Amino acid sequence: MRRLLAPLALLIAAACAAPAQAQSVLGQPTTVKEGLEIGASTSEIAITSDFRGADLTIFGALTNTDELLLAIGQYDVVVTLEGPRDYQTVRKKERVFGIWMNTQAMTFEQVPESYAISSTRQLDNPDDLTANFDDVGVGIEHLPLNPVGYIPNSGTIAEFRDAYRRLKLANGLYQRDRTGVRFVSPSLFRASLRLPANIPDGMHMVRAYLFKSGELIAQKEMPLRVVKTGIEQAITDAAHDEPIGYGLVCVLIAVVTGWGASVMFRKD
Repeated sequence: MRRLLAPLALLIAAACAAPAQAQSVLGQPTTVKEGLEIGASTSEIAITSDFRGADLTIFGALTNTDELLLAIGQYDVVVTLEGPRDYQTVRKKERVFGIWMNTQAMTFEQVPESYAISSTRQLDNPDDLTANFDDVGVGIEHLPLNPVGYIPNSGTIAEFRDAYRRLKLANGLYQRDRTGVRFVSPSLFRASLRLPANIPDGMHMVRAYLFKSGELIAQKEMPLRVVKTGIEQAITDAAHDEPIGYGLVCVLIAVVTGWGASVMFRKD
């Protein structure tokens, strides 16, 4: 409970201090750009043998906001959780002589292996936001998917991009929640992000974006570490550090399992 309250307390203090910062030394109002502060319920997620996914809570505070714009809902917050980046390959299967085979493939460079997004409302409609989501790179539909190498037929790029997004959404590695960010007070918000059971380990990045009347005005980011613990980490280390020994052990286990099954189910 203390780990949950600590970041929230810091954000409340920042929000309370914001009005004082909006005044000059002489007591005259100054033009101060809105700010954004965030904190997380935890900085590390441990993956154990019984890991079934987890919920990550992000607390945030808006500073130096316009009270009138805040009251009429002109501020929007988008929170994302981006996994480690790596090359991702999408393959297309077609029936050739009655057999399904991989006939085409496309590799995208440095794409997030996992991605979750929550927002105060549905922000996919261009009428809602005047900011160029493609330039900002916010949202599953706006992540930059750049193919590697020369592509003779540029018309297939869109097809493979759609297939990549569809596959990621199907296996739960890409998620969206259009109402996952809620204001708990005029300047404090709370965001919920779901971590799937198959989330990749490594360094993830939490990012929060503040929009005013549809334009991006501030953003913050913080790291989140996802690590394997226990036997999962031992197996991963063995596979990377001793690949030959790891392979031999796997073969031995398969042989012993197959032999034991044949003995148990043998018909005399």
